[in-house]
Amino acid sequence: MSRVRLPGDSDRIAVERAIAEIRMARPVLIQAGTGSALAAGVEELDPDLCVALDPIAAGRARIVLPASRLRCLELDRLRAGTIALPRVESERIAMLALKIGGRIEEPVGSPAPVDEDALELARLALLLPAALVIPIPPGIALDRTILRVSSAAVRGYRGAQVRDLTIVGRTPVPLEGAPGTEFVVFRGGEGLRDQVAVLLGCPDLSQPVAVRLHSACLTGDLFGSLKCDCGDQLRRAAHWMAEHRGGILLYLDQEGRGIGIANKIRAYELQAQGYDTYEADEALGFEWDERRFDFAAEMLRQLGVRRIRLLTNNPEKAAALRRAGLDVVSEHRVIGRSTPENLRYLAAKRDRAGHVIEFDASAAGY
Repeated sequence: MSRVRLPGDSDRIAVERAIAEIRMARPVLIQAGTGSALAAGVEELDPDLCVALDPIAAGRARIVLPASRLRCLELDRLRAGTIALPRVESERIAMLALKIGGRIEEPVGSPAPVDEDALELARLALLLPAALVIPIPPGIALDRTILRVSSAAVRGYRGAQVRDLTIVGRTPVPLEGAPGTEFVVFRGGEGLRDQVAVLLGCPDLSQPVAVRLHSACLTGDLFGSLKCDCGDQLRRAAHWMAEHRGGILLYLDQEGRGIGIANKIRAYELQAQGYDTYEADEALGFEWDERRFDFAAEMLRQLGVRRIRLLTNNPEKAAALRRAGLDVVSEHRVIGRSTPENLRYLAAKRDRAGHVIEFDASAAGY
């Protein structure tokens, strides 16, 4: 019987299926030129799965942790590291990857390429960036239902998403104060999510266009959270564009500086315990900012934009668009409200990440 082969990019399809498997706490087999390894995320790692994996591991298992998590475990690290696991034990894995205030006594090894691939899959799945990795020697037979994905496919996935970015829908959506608004939806860019460009008014594409890259913030944009200034920035940027000959607002699915809503809420819990916004992300294993903006530049190119007047307080956004080949001719600040609840957040962005922010602490009752 001949096999039916469906059209499509097999590498990208394999990675997208692997993302789904990792999110469901099922292991996948990463295949590389130098060997293969089972990889699994560590969030809610099923003790029964650990029992099943232990004889397969035969003492070869290891946990892979990013540099930020290792630093929070009081190790001076600039890159990811591995810790040997003589037994696949869910409690031990949870202590190393998830618990706040843990310690590491064991030596930390350098990651192999497959370890970096496992971390990348966890990040793409918007899970905590830690992974259980079990090298599989030649000749070991695995269940045929375990998904296979190549290391090259994992490493090339984000770039492929940018190259294949596609407009899948566009239509007028009149807004209050900006009736001549059009929404354009792109597929691709970040994982399996869609991205939105909001064209307010009629921007003249022959001139520098007012642009804001706005990372989605459910708590601030929709519910008016007092912990951040995101909702204010979104609305003020949109109103400014509507009143100044139009502009383009890219609404990017990058909740929590790219860590996803679940991890953002975990970070909020740590902030309630005294961590600032960046310390909380590091404790969870994330760098200060996990976002990329190469796909945002491609969205603008597909809309015909080459020269930009960027509405931002974040110098990295301007630098990212310039690296992607766009001409950022000017930067303009978008200032939100200062409240007692967000002052520490604003100060951390200003003092630690270099955001250009001015705020009146006394006016906010701080």
